[in-house]
Amino acid sequence: MSPAGTTATSTAAVWLRQYAPAGPDAPCLVLFPHAGGSAGFFAPLARALAPAVRVLAVQYPGRLERRADPPVTDVRELAAHVQEAITEAVDGTPAGRGAAPLVHFGHSMGSLVAFETALLGEHGHGPAPTALVASGARAPALTRVDPVLLHSDDRLVEEVLLLGGTERAVLDDPDLRDMILPALRADYRALHAYTPDPEARLRCPVRALVGDRDPLVPVADARRWEDHTTGRFRLGVLPGGHFYLNPRLTDVADIVRALLGEPSPS
Repeated sequence: MSPAGTTATSTAAVWLRQYAPAGPDAPCLVLFPHAGGSAGFFAPLARALAPAVRVLAVQYPGRLERRADPPVTDVRELAAHVQEAITEAVDGTPAGRGAAPLVHFGHSMGSLVAFETALLGEHGHGPAPTALVASGARAPALTRVDPVLLHSDDRLVEEVLLLGGTERAVLDDPDLRDMILPALRADYRALHAYTPDPEARLRCPVRALVGDRDPLVPVADARRWEDHTTGRFRLGVLPGGHFYLNPRLTDVADIVRALLGEPSPS
């Protein structure tokens, strides 16, 4: 694992991880993890796309090597930090002005952070993406969190197990549970507090992806991402649950390559 950026104190080095090398002119994909997730979740996708695509995975505070950093409980604050890191990592060159393509890909909560980050870029605060992929997420206007999850660790754990992102053995281990839950609680607080601007629309294309057996995100709720862009919209429904993208890695990689204009490997 290597941080993106040139110095240990740079914003990019703190917030972004690059798991595989890529050429300096390669198109860029920024990956935003789910609630409780870390950058490492996307390492297999990063390696599948290398070296043709430069993949930068966001590492939120409060987990793994950033465990000592206080978690952020505001989606827009997260987006502002990530946009600062992206700006530094890609030298602040706005996409669409001769720069390589830049795509944001968020999964679950990460889709909302990616959406708010993209809005910052489109409003002139650093580079704007050429496309957004919203994976495993209700459209921003439909985001909701049961308040009970904010006050009951047991209910929060059951929610995570239902979605299938973490093995029960991990959450049954007291030490691992104590390590995971603080960041997970903070992420759910951020989701609960999030209210999108009802007038906010992206100009870039949006591609929504969802598993056909996702217990959290009905296909109809994923389709509502269409309401959040004035650009082209496409919906992809893949076999699987909330974490459909793990077994469908090849399909997801091909979708990303198409958005970035990169050919699939022979």
